Amino acid sequence: MGCSVRRSGWGHDRTEGRREARTRMSRRHRPPTAPDRHLMAHLRNTVWGPAEFVGLPPWWLTAKGLLAGCLAAAAITGSALAGAWYGLPVLADGEGGLVCAAGVTLYLWALRAGRALVGTVAVLAVCLALLAPHAAVDLVLAARGRVAPALVTSVERAPGTASGKRRYLCSVSRRDGVPLEVRVWRGCGRSTRPGDALAVVYDSEGRVPPQGVAPGAARSGSLPELGGLAAALVAGCLVAVVRSHRLSPATGTAGPP
Repeated sequence: MGCSVRRSGWGHDRTEGRREARTRMSRRHRPPTAPDRHLMAHLRNTVWGPAEFVGLPPWWLTAKGLLAGCLAAAAITGSALAGAWYGLPVLADGEGGLVCAAGVTLYLWALRAGRALVGTVAVLAVCLALLAPHAAVDLVLAARGRVAPALVTSVERAPGTASGKRRYLCSVSRRDGVPLEVRVWRGCGRSTRPGDALAVVYDSEGRVPPQGVAPGAARSGSLPELGGLAAALVAGCLVAVVRSHRLSPATGTAGPP
């Protein structure tokens, strides 16, 4: 009798354990409640944008995003190029590009685009604005630069770059002995010594600083990086504008603006 009682008690414990396990599993796999789903949808729309359309985005929405991205990239690079070409320090130093970057960021913010996409576009626009002045100098020197020899007066080793390569900076002077205000690194290497001659490209109108010319290297400078950043900025604006589309009554129904 005692043995049967113990067995029945053990079986009861096993049954209760299985019930508790099933209860925990049902709680774990229970679908979220309506408030939870609403909160998750709100967070997703805020971070990435609602993108309230079915299938592919409307053509006018895609055109709107492409136009915003192309205008932003053209304004940032164009302001830097105009500043370098005409000798306008405010534009040549990148301040105008930063203003354009702030403008496109505020535009996407006003559209209530996804915050993550707005931040991505802002970072890309600022990077493009900081790189555009260097690319503009390369473009001006490629268009109206004149190559002439310069005399090396001193050589210094610069800190290591991001890629780990060592750069050397050469102070140079013109043939008439007038020193240049800038130091050149293109064409300046470990074997360069004071008294050597380096090829330096000058702006014929003197509006951008001279640069060294590396032997056998193309004078493309930072143009490839500039093109990549501009393309990324256009793509970021396109995605941000497309995903900002809403069909809620507060913003109207679908259709071209």
